[in-house]
Amino acid sequence: MKQLLILGAGTAGTMAANKLRKRLDADWEVTVIEATSEHHYQPGYLFIPFGTYQRDDVVKDTRPLLADEIELVFGSVDVVDTDTSTVVLEDGTKYGYDQLVIATGTHPRRDQTEGLDSDEYGSTVHDFYSLDGATALAEKLADWPGGRLVVNVVEMPIKCPVAPMEFLFLADAFFTDRGIRDKVELVYATPLDGAFTKPVAAQHLGSMLESRNIAVETDFMTMEVDTERNTLVSFDEREVPYDLLVAVPVNMGADFVERSGLGDELNHVEVDKHTFLADDLDNVFAIGDAANLPTSKAGSVAHYAVDVFIDNFMEHIAGRPMTERFDGHANCFVESGNGKGLLLDFNYDVQPLTGKFPVPGVGPFSLLKETRANHMGKLGFRWIYWNMLLPGRPIPMKADMSMAGKHPEEVAS
Repeated sequence: MKQLLILGAGTAGTMAANKLRKRLDADWEVTVIEATSEHHYQPGYLFIPFGTYQRDDVVKDTRPLLADEIELVFGSVDVVDTDTSTVVLEDGTKYGYDQLVIATGTHPRRDQTEGLDSDEYGSTVHDFYSLDGATALAEKLADWPGGRLVVNVVEMPIKCPVAPMEFLFLADAFFTDRGIRDKVELVYATPLDGAFTKPVAAQHLGSMLESRNIAVETDFMTMEVDTERNTLVSFDEREVPYDLLVAVPVNMGADFVERSGLGDELNHVEVDKHTFLADDLDNVFAIGDAANLPTSKAGSVAHYAVDVFIDNFMEHIAGRPMTERFDGHANCFVESGNGKGLLLDFNYDVQPLTGKFPVPGVGPFSLLKETRANHMGKLGFRWIYWNMLLPGRPIPMKADMSMAGKHPEEVAS
């Protein structure tokens, strides 16, 4: 019996396990190792601070999300021994594998920034990149009287790179509805030289921030959070004061990736960006946020990537060349407040375009344009996630980016 071992039952791991179980014959056993019994719909964290979602909207039990034929083991990985094709858990249990898929994601690490993991966390310092953090922030914002609210991205890459700006757009609408927007100063401190990594999107999002009177501090490389003075300090000694800090901590892959010698400096597994095969290994893949792909760490990327991965994996175990190539395709719904949203569509090589998505000329979603339909698409994706994506049901959408009905935009000089 051959062993397929999948580490992680998050978005990518669950999709891959369910899809592969349908494709593999009876000679293969599929085992998933996961550290927690809960599966979180992480895009929903964004809505919790503003009262749109509650905990029950974003949490389900892990076991029912996987096909019955898949063995699920709860445990934390200590190390992957690629020489012997063995995974060792922290309790000493060992699992051998013929093929290994690492899908353990990326996670916020407050401990990586001086002062961020201090006694002020939960008081003047918050985050929304965890369920507990988003829930605590909801309680804080409910009766916060106003002041200087700073959203700070410590370092890229992060999960859902548009989420910090979405938070600011929603905060602008939230404080307006509360009647205290004139008492709130919103600031975005980012290590990027603009609002986003893609110039076309950065131009659009930057103008949206400006129109909402949200200040932007670019090229801000956070060195420490001085909680005694309520001040962010950058490596070039710039300072950004705050009354309330909403931090996006350094995002890092699992610690076992470093211990196993598989990752980059942020513990993301080094892979071929088109096939997901780990560097210099023939039986280890990494998918989803766990991989060091040069594209957004987002659910849409995991969806498209897994679709490509499945076909490649089947060719690989049959001893044939992997012919499918992932192009870095990403969709990003950008919640912009007041019941509207923006949609970005891009890949490794193509900037976000204008046009309609997913049906050319029809939509219903508009690219690089704020619409009510985009907002509804953002909210509606939660149902698709639980009922279509995770079970591995077919979605009539190609993994590679289509150029049909789309048009490039020039970046203003």
